[in-house]
Amino acid sequence: MTHTEIEITAELVRDLLRDQHPDLAHHPLRLGARGWDNQLWRLGDDLAIRLPWATESADALLRKEHAWLPALAPGLPLPVPVPQRLGEPSARFPRPWIVTTWVQGEPADRAPVTRAEEAADVLAVFLTALHRPAPEQAPAGRDRGGPLADHAESFAQGLAEAVERGLIPDPDAVRAVWEDAVAAPEWAGPALWLHGDLHPANVLTADGTICGVIDFGDLFAGDPACDLAAAWILLPDGAADRFHAAYQPAPDAATLRRARGWAVLKALACILIGEAGVRGRPGGKATWGPPAHAALRRLIATTPH
Repeated sequence: MTHTEIEITAELVRDLLRDQHPDLAHHPLRLGARGWDNQLWRLGDDLAIRLPWATESADALLRKEHAWLPALAPGLPLPVPVPQRLGEPSARFPRPWIVTTWVQGEPADRAPVTRAEEAADVLAVFLTALHRPAPEQAPAGRDRGGPLADHAESFAQGLAEAVERGLIPDPDAVRAVWEDAVAAPEWAGPALWLHGDLHPANVLTADGTICGVIDFGDLFAGDPACDLAAAWILLPDGAADRFHAAYQPAPDAATLRRARGWAVLKALACILIGEAGVRGRPGGKATWGPPAHAALRRLIATTPH
């Protein structure tokens, strides 16, 4: 089922609440955003409802958040959307949905970080807290957190498409970052809890710094390099070194090389999604392009150390 097969309206959401969580049905309701996997509806001042609408995988991601995030959230130093209720599939809406706490702030693709040093410290403290050894039963990443070499075809396709569309002025420089990352030794430590999808639309800002992290649908256990890519994806020029100095334990050279590879993958994907938004193609998000281009410039301009 996709968004073309069912229309999510305020009336539908209200009916779902009346059916399964009637004590919440009287709160004011308004559409907040249409995301990649889910629609987000504000419920009063302090809650939100997320309903899958555009991908088949969204159901499992919501159930994963509901199962794992409430236990992790108290140990995190930034606000995150903590699941409060689970809505089960029904005749009205044949998919699961969740009620979470609402996190204040503006997505960083619309309100970028400007206070670089403070944001670097905030992000480092957050990821230091999150990156703890995960239990054996923790979920695995859909396509992230393992060896970068597994993504060679995806990288090649993404780069080729971006070049064909005239979006990458120096593909050889991009390829050099990727090849160095793939050549780095693999992660030999324990599988750590990871957010898995730290791009600007999933990080909130206020007054120029990071104030919240949302969308934990990709929460999984794996190589921390996947999340450490955020230093280049989220922070302004020159802030990555401060982030790496504040993050504990200090990442080794191999981990930073792999992180650059994950950052290249993320930047290419967001560049293509951004261009699709500019061109008005389905699934495009124009605001994703500028921060992704900036991230790629940062990666090309710096060398591993």
